[in-house]
Amino acid sequence: MPELRLPIETSRLRLRPMGLGDLAAMHAIQSRDDVSRWQYWEPRTEAEVRAVIEEEIVRARDGAETGLTLAVELAGGAEAIGHVVLFAGPPEHRQGEIGFIIHPDHQGRGYATEAAQALLALAFEAYGLHRVYGRLEPRNAASARVLERLGMRREAHLVENEWVKGEWQSELVYAILAGEWRALGSSG
Repeated sequence: MPELRLPIETSRLRLRPMGLGDLAAMHAIQSRDDVSRWQYWEPRTEAEVRAVIEEEIVRARDGAETGLTLAVELAGGAEAIGHVVLFAGPPEHRQGEIGFIIHPDHQGRGYATEAAQALLALAFEAYGLHRVYGRLEPRNAASARVLERLGMRREAHLVENEWVKGEWQSELVYAILAGEWRALGSSG
């Protein structure tokens, strides 16, 4: 079980476990067409968002070794502007996947990059992962730029590999190794 020191404070953000108090903010984000566009899910109802939050509360309590979801709020703020997620794979492989969603009203300010940097630190330091990757639809250019700013390299472009929302969608895979992440930290 990783030793998690939460919340995580960055220069502008606070990453903390998600709770039912985040329902209104998360619903305001996850009910949007422009947010769900590149997700596997359609815009979510309040009941669906509640169910997701309840699942994350249970996972944080009973299964943190498999990863976690953290609400992202502005430093000094009280309402979530998004969330980040880390999925840890089987322990013998020491790999994980990261993801992030920031409310469109707060995009374009570097919050996704800042939150994801903190999540990478958690993945490599607390979880002891060897490799972390992110997957996205190639048309989601803004998320690709975030992964590139994190120092992740594009490893794969899978062409029309999944039938999602009535169309063939492709997938980009970006990744970074623990040693590469440490080297970036020492050079910056």
